[in-house]
Amino acid sequence: MILETIDWISVVAFFVISLVIGIVVARQAGSSVSEFFLSGRNMPWWLLGVSMVATTFSADTPNLVTDIVRQNGVSGNWEWWAFLLTGMLTVFVYSKLWRRSEVLTDLEFYELRYSGRAAAFLRGFRAVYLGVFFNIMIMATVCLAAIKIGGVLLNLSPVQTLLIASVVTVIYSSLGGLKGVLITDFVQFIIAMIGSVWASYVIVNLPEVGGMANMLSHEAVIPKLNILPDFNDTETLIPLFIIPLAVQWWSVWYPGAEPGGGGYIAQRMLSAKNEQHAIGATLFFNIAHYALRPWPWIIIALASIVVFPTLESIQAAFPHLEPGIVQHDLAYPAMLTYLPHGLLGVVIASLIAAFMSTISTHLNWGSSYVVNDVYRRFINPEASDKEMVNLGRLSTVLLMVFAAIMALYLENAIQAFRILLTIGAGTGLIFILRWFWWRINAYTELAGMVASFFIAIYFEFIHEGLGFDPIPNHYRLLLGITITTIIWLIATLMTRPTSKEKLREFYLKVRPAGPGWEPVVKKAKNDNISIPEVKHNLSLQILSVFIGSITVFCALFASGYWIYQNVMPAIVLSVISVAGAVWLVVMWKKLSR
Repeated sequence: MILETIDWISVVAFFVISLVIGIVVARQAGSSVSEFFLSGRNMPWWLLGVSMVATTFSADTPNLVTDIVRQNGVSGNWEWWAFLLTGMLTVFVYSKLWRRSEVLTDLEFYELRYSGRAAAFLRGFRAVYLGVFFNIMIMATVCLAAIKIGGVLLNLSPVQTLLIASVVTVIYSSLGGLKGVLITDFVQFIIAMIGSVWASYVIVNLPEVGGMANMLSHEAVIPKLNILPDFNDTETLIPLFIIPLAVQWWSVWYPGAEPGGGGYIAQRMLSAKNEQHAIGATLFFNIAHYALRPWPWIIIALASIVVFPTLESIQAAFPHLEPGIVQHDLAYPAMLTYLPHGLLGVVIASLIAAFMSTISTHLNWGSSYVVNDVYRRFINPEASDKEMVNLGRLSTVLLMVFAAIMALYLENAIQAFRILLTIGAGTGLIFILRWFWWRINAYTELAGMVASFFIAIYFEFIHEGLGFDPIPNHYRLLLGITITTIIWLIATLMTRPTSKEKLREFYLKVRPAGPGWEPVVKKAKNDNISIPEVKHNLSLQILSVFIGSITVFCALFASGYWIYQNVMPAIVLSVISVAGAVWLVVMWKKLSR
């Protein structure tokens, strides 16, 4: 596909804006490590919230949603919608705790919470494991989406796509630090939303689709429309609805949806002005992420079923593409080829924005681990801020290079999504309990991390090679969760607990709630150490998690029913979501005190 001048103006203008932002904030970002990685801990909730949404608005997400809808229908999205429960738990329970910890990275938490060499080893190992290996894997999935978009829309080879897409991102990420990322995220989110909504409107009204009514009545689309799965079809109900809602959300570690918060979500909370802004940022993120963004992608995915009913039809339309990457997720960029010039440039700019937003966040986040949790902690504790900022910029470049190389070996978005889920299976409960149960220690996390990793490797690469029958993905997940949980529980009870001094320091600094800390408090009082009384609203927090989840789901479903022109349920769900939103605003202010 050949872009015209009007399309190139949009694309070039976006690149220029991103570079200018990075250059303008470069001096301030380079003044200290705190500025480079946390923007001086002075960011407002709305900017942080938009940044979180922009980061998850990655180039691979529309492809992933399209893949899910084409194969499992709209209800297949419960595989990731269920993570809303995790998100709301972070909003009302964990965001305040993270902000109180005042760590530079979420991995620094380990030596705030645990004691001894095991805590130090855990911090360093997780820095390499998450900041390098896992982070590169995540960025590779985003790069894969860029490869498919570049191949379909611009006739670019994978290497050409990655070179063009990565250079500008690396430049402004390495220059501007987190502040540069946050500001460009704000611009990128606006462009990405305009592009996706506008594109969905134009695509659904293409002659090949015939308008919304015609698309919704198409015989191939009708079976894909249900928001809830068929409760009589257990083959899809169990893996796509029951397991995500009953087990997956609390038991699986997944980037952006970590139980208890973590990764770049924790980084944003740690960058907030105060606890109120930390809560507001994560609340806005969860509302926008689940209720605001999905439907334009879903509409385009449904339209693609009409235009490209099979993989063979996609391959026939784009014969220059390697057959290995022609999967259902390719249908999204394939549909964008029908857009008129002018709009095409805006949409391509929006996809570039989505790519750059996600990559820039992961580069800054991963670099913070390399600099703060590896270099300064273990190699050169006396390193100056200038030295650490320079190292952060170098590691940013190297992480991008390795992610681009790995992207060349992936085939489709949902493949990577499920690999990442399996690798984190069984560790989620640790991240929830470590704030509320004193007995969790460094060995708990080490055992859970190692067990989940090797179980994932076994199921993905060894099991069938030994001659065993394939195990469905959802059963792999359940087995991984069960085995990993048993292993880390045994490790917890068989190893020495964290020192009482460290536990007491952590309790006094973070002030967690719940009966899990009573032994620590009792021990301190027996030792005649003053422990101030702390009032907690844990029951109100849990109620807010429940109401918040209901509110966002109602808003999500209401949007769907308005699109389906099913007026009565759309009105009822809209009213419920508005009432719930009022409650959430009140609780935000109340729980921030």
